[in-house]
Amino acid sequence: EYPFRRRVSGFTSSLRTSSAETLLPTSVDQANGLHRPHQKPAILRKISAAQQLSASEVVTHLGQTVVLASGTLSVLLHCEAVGNPKPTISWAKNGEEVKYNDRLRLQPDDSLQILAPVEADVGFYACNASNALGSDSVSIAVTLAGKPLIKASRATVINTESPAVTVDIGSTVKTIQKANVTINCQVAGVPEAKVTWFKNKIKLSSTHHLHDGLLLIANVSLSDQGLYSCKAANLHGEVTESSQMLILEPPQPLPYLEELTALLSNAGPSTHSVLTSPSGTKLTVSPGSSALIGCAVDGLPTPNITWLYSGEPLSLRHQLLAAGRILQIFNVSDFTDGEFSCLAQNEAGSLTQVMSLAVQEYQWSVDRATACSASCGHRGVQLPQLRCLLDGAEVNASFCRETPKPSLQPIACNRRDCPSRWMVTSWSPCTQSCDGGIQMRRVTCQRLTAKGSSVPVSNEACAQVSKRPVDTQNCNRQPCVEWVASSWGQCNGPCIGPRLAVQHRQIFCRTKDGTSVSSDQCSALPRLLSTQNCWTDACGVHWRVSLWTVCTATCGNYGFQSRRVDCMHIRTNKPVMEHHCSWRPRPANWQRCNITPCENGTWLRGGEAEGCRGMREGRVISQKRSTGPC
Repeated sequence: EYPFRRRVSGFTSSLRTSSAETLLPTSVDQANGLHRPHQKPAILRKISAAQQLSASEVVTHLGQTVVLASGTLSVLLHCEAVGNPKPTISWAKNGEEVKYNDRLRLQPDDSLQILAPVEADVGFYACNASNALGSDSVSIAVTLAGKPLIKASRATVINTESPAVTVDIGSTVKTIQKANVTINCQVAGVPEAKVTWFKNKIKLSSTHHLHDGLLLIANVSLSDQGLYSCKAANLHGEVTESSQMLILEPPQPLPYLEELTALLSNAGPSTHSVLTSPSGTKLTVSPGSSALIGCAVDGLPTPNITWLYSGEPLSLRHQLLAAGRILQIFNVSDFTDGEFSCLAQNEAGSLTQVMSLAVQEYQWSVDRATACSASCGHRGVQLPQLRCLLDGAEVNASFCRETPKPSLQPIACNRRDCPSRWMVTSWSPCTQSCDGGIQMRRVTCQRLTAKGSSVPVSNEACAQVSKRPVDTQNCNRQPCVEWVASSWGQCNGPCIGPRLAVQHRQIFCRTKDGTSVSSDQCSALPRLLSTQNCWTDACGVHWRVSLWTVCTATCGNYGFQSRRVDCMHIRTNKPVMEHHCSWRPRPANWQRCNITPCENGTWLRGGEAEGCRGMREGRVISQKRSTGPC
């Protein structure tokens, strides 16, 4: 280890270059290069020892390794590039742009000068030359004599198309299979460091195309995925940098989706399922049903899935299941006919699979007309029949209630002359209401034309078709009957009022010759009365009451009085049976009286044993008259 600003004596050079750098020419005809039209930038590499202009100043070209020594006051890094247009030069250290200051200076000839170099200046310096046609970059290592230095990158390189890719150690490389991957481990150090390669901490053998700090992994596959490490070691120590290689697989369609099968087994009969596909699938469902749409894809890393409807993000009610690979539509009627698509994306590419949704509609179907309403004449019509259909199958007509019905027009049919036939008028009224009568009608032979007119023809024309109907018939052959009544009975029924009673008689149904028949045969005739009111002296009665007796008590709760109630004949003034007076309410024959509080007691008389009762105690005080409370 060295102090922060310690300078060491002496210098040397040691370099490991990439294969890309070694393939480039080490010298270029500068005159021809400058005059060549539209030339990409090219940095001149001069593989020669660094020059020490003085004890404290070191000058070197790119492609070298500069070892800082004690007393070194200045390091000048030359960068010469050719190209047309003239390239622009910029410097970077360890992959980051150099920030110029009093110690790090950009010279007029685009050289980079490091004044009073210190340990913090150790690293890989890259000269970048660029113009409109391209760019070129060459590195130079500045190090101290001691622990090795590895040029590392922290970039992430993604290769989805190229058959070959080269990265610096420290990068993360993500590549498709069958590509050739080269990992460059550029090392600087004095003495020269030995490079060893590892995969997942296991040392790699020489069969892995190891040479000059390069590791070639040819025709990569999933088994090559892992962590590759480059270890540089010399007498003063060792340093390790690693690169992670991940295999990419662009999204690819799968023939099935297990999660969809499991979900469908637990769903109801109205749930439909379908898988999207790159060429497109189609799902036809009935209104109001639900759907499970699967996006069966695979890839490395696992693709992210985005669902779209008609090219736009989903906005209506839905749910994503199985990490977004299944789209659940609760009600397909929320969506009009359109296209669902799932976009599967990962770092290796993208894949779009589509599915077209068709929601069946309830439709009215006009079927063949009903049978003709007439076989001939001018009134025959047929009415077309409507049926509500869903996917060709008839359903309840209520499902089509929101669908306008097509207009139905009656269709004329069988509009032709009818064969000759008998025409009859209505029967005339019967000549007798009972005991037999006759009624008549008119019978003619006519032919109904297609225009609706009726033309009389000879009876012979109709007789060939059918027998002539009768024009006379008997009617009302039932016997004539009447209600008859017996004489009124005596007026001695129950009284219903003053001098008013009820009398009865019997009613019979019989024929005119006096034969009694069932009452049902007279049911059409007004029935005679079987009862009537009548006047009788026996009902000249009324209730007669006597005066109230003296109250049994002058106070308290036990006093009562009574009277006599009789039903009396008005004319004879004699009592009669009470039922003759029942048409009027019977007057009361007793009542309570003198219901007032007593001061001390009261004398009892009448129905109880005579005595003095103390009202407050409610008991008899004395059976004899005294001068006490009573």
